[in-house]
Amino acid sequence: MIGETISDVTSIGSVLSVNVGTPRTVEWAGREVVTSIWKTPVEGRVTVAGVNVDGDAQADLRVHGGPDKAVYAYALEDYQWWTGQLSVPVEPATFGENLTVSGIDLGRSVVGEMWSVGSARLQIAQPRMPCFKLGIRMGDAGFVDRFERARRHGAYLRIMVEGDVGAGDDVELVSRPAHGLTVATIAEIYESHDPREFRRLADNADVPASWRDWAERQLGRSARRSST
Repeated sequence: MIGETISDVTSIGSVLSVNVGTPRTVEWAGREVVTSIWKTPVEGRVTVAGVNVDGDAQADLRVHGGPDKAVYAYALEDYQWWTGQLSVPVEPATFGENLTVSGIDLGRSVVGEMWSVGSARLQIAQPRMPCFKLGIRMGDAGFVDRFERARRHGAYLRIMVEGDVGAGDDVELVSRPAHGLTVATIAEIYESHDPREFRRLADNADVPASWRDWAERQLGRSARRSST
């Protein structure tokens, strides 16, 4: 979908850290689980290419990684909020993001908007809907539900132009689609199951295919219920 090109590229925030990690095996609820949610900030310039950040890897490619989940971003301001909620410091990279950013309300990012970060171009794709492994990372299985209720999902991005990124880089807004569908709105539609909103996802080319397929299935179920 063609977006609105920003005539003067605008700095909307900055990169606080670039974080990577590889699969590790941990014990959880009496069984072994392989996860890559543990990530560590790295120094210097880091290549983003294909569907990954150099030095990073996903443990379960059925639900993680791929073009629409190539880079995960989470905001310092959201970590500060969590620190207040939990009454303990929550440090960058705790939630397994590749880019910890500051100054950006990720929930208000429009799906399909393009960022320039370092020499790379990244595109907002979708919210992060957490799996049980976030509960493992936090040592609390109930944290997954708490994370969803907080609606501070962070955002997955596509790698549209390969390049390198590093701490201190500006995040510049290059273009933003006119449809206005935000990361937060996708999560709200998922949580509310409002049939009137499913079509917004199904017909939007900037929305990942997995979400469009989900919306089409919901529309089908709604139609079947209406016909009975």
